[in-house]
Amino acid sequence: MAEQNKNVEQSAPSGSVDEPAAGWKPTAAAKSKATTFRWIAVALWVVAIAAEAVGIFWLLRQRVYVGEDGTLLRDPDTGLLEEHGVTPQFPQWAFVTLLVLLVVIAALAITGSILWKKANRLDPARKSETLRFFVQNQLGAIIAIVAFLPLIILIFLNKDMDKGQKATAGIVGIVLAVLATVIGVDFTPPSVEQYTADQSAVIQLLGKDEVVWVDGGAVYHVCDEVSDIQTGSEKRTGTTAEAVEAGKSRLTLKFASELNTCGLAVPLNADDIEAALREIQGGQVDTVLPAPVWANGDDAPAVVEDAPAAE
Repeated sequence: MAEQNKNVEQSAPSGSVDEPAAGWKPTAAAKSKATTFRWIAVALWVVAIAAEAVGIFWLLRQRVYVGEDGTLLRDPDTGLLEEHGVTPQFPQWAFVTLLVLLVVIAALAITGSILWKKANRLDPARKSETLRFFVQNQLGAIIAIVAFLPLIILIFLNKDMDKGQKATAGIVGIVLAVLATVIGVDFTPPSVEQYTADQSAVIQLLGKDEVVWVDGGAVYHVCDEVSDIQTGSEKRTGTTAEAVEAGKSRLTLKFASELNTCGLAVPLNADDIEAALREIQGGQVDTVLPAPVWANGDDAPAVVEDAPAAE
């Protein structure tokens, strides 16, 4: 356990560099946790859609008849017999049950969306795979629409509900549907490209894929002497993938001041690297991550050579 808190500066000797992986990959534990979250989310969504089916094919068909002394009369236009004096109504117990059902569907859809987004933080899609990236990250919103829209439409088309029941159920359904859809949307979805850029920056800045974080933070850091992690919580050291597994979404953008605080070499173009990381972390896919430019090569990590140009 003592090794967990070792200083990055001491463990990153000058002139050596770890070979970067061929693209960022989640740890086995993160992959397993993401798979579990996704299976639970899918199960919750299946139950939500099943509840919607119950509402459509059973609950909305419930009715009671008022006026039991009705008489049969022939419709001259169709020749069919019709019962006059008897009025079908949507029963109150079914109306209350419908409201409860809408809340249950919303709870299932929202819980599934939250778990699904957690899974995507641990095991994201590639932004270069446009369709998969969109569907994987916005599936919670899509499911929310599927679980609510048909039921809401049929509520407004129901002929047995009175105006008050229809307005109340319709408004409740719309509000819950909008809430579930908004929560299901991922406005800042992570990507393999984003995590790879952070990993590449760390390796080039430190000479190895090793960062520091604490349990309560949202980002990971380049060394353990910075003020942001002097919180009294245990400092943890690991790879960028292990930091993501621990719930840290990205590399801090204050890495230049952190390098300076820890007595490590600061690249001359730190501002350019920060700007590029900010764009990549914000979702840009065409931004080039600059290579660090060092003032003194003696105390800087070994430079990772550019790959040869494709013929």
